[in-house]
Amino acid sequence: MATKITPRKSRQPVKKEPTSFMSKLTRFIFKIFLWFLGLSLFFVVLFKFVPVPFTPLMVIRGIENKVAGKEVFFSHDWEPIENISMNLQKAVIASEDGTFLKHNGFDFVAMQKAYKSNERGRRIKGGSTISQQTAKNVFLWQGRSYLRKGLEAYFTVLIEIIWGKERIMEVYLNSIEMGNGVYGAQAATEHWYRKNASSLTPIQAAGIAAILPNPRKYSATSSSSYINRRKAKIVRVMRQVGKIEY
Repeated sequence: MATKITPRKSRQPVKKEPTSFMSKLTRFIFKIFLWFLGLSLFFVVLFKFVPVPFTPLMVIRGIENKVAGKEVFFSHDWEPIENISMNLQKAVIASEDGTFLKHNGFDFVAMQKAYKSNERGRRIKGGSTISQQTAKNVFLWQGRSYLRKGLEAYFTVLIEIIWGKERIMEVYLNSIEMGNGVYGAQAATEHWYRKNASSLTPIQAAGIAAILPNPRKYSATSSSSYINRRKAKIVRVMRQVGKIEY
């Protein structure tokens, strides 16, 4: 009996489906996201222990001066918080963020008031807390885009969790713009009063805090009537702040 031989079918190689553009893009975005998370956490943890050497605003101001043909300069001297007068700490709380010691990074009541006021066309002090301002100054750029505000919220949560209030205040007072080319409490005190930040009186501290909305426009000494009124109000509110315990 003849055996019927069935020819073997040759195995065709399995063709792989080409990776779609969207799949590649998704993986790329995911990798960027992971890198961002890792780097942001790294720098937040680093700056919990290491002084912030410079901020994006310092770089931006330098570029602005360079483009305008002006001298590029800035004064910035880091001082531990124990070397910064408690009067200045009270003054910035009184002028910028009355609930700083109580909130978790955001003052939603102040934000709502600012939003409603802006809707009516009136401009008042914004609802940003000291924590939000610190996150913006150290890690981000100036502006009002939704992207920047979203990143600001992200960094605000991180520094509230990882740094705590005392470190936030320390970084804030060492990093914010307090005059034209002047950054931080020590440089500002030397610039405006020719003394050390540890020896600021209440009215001198109020003078620095009063110009923070626009430190390149206003002067802490020989001030306008508007700034003098702000100083007096800040000193009154400072008395209500009481003892600061971080």
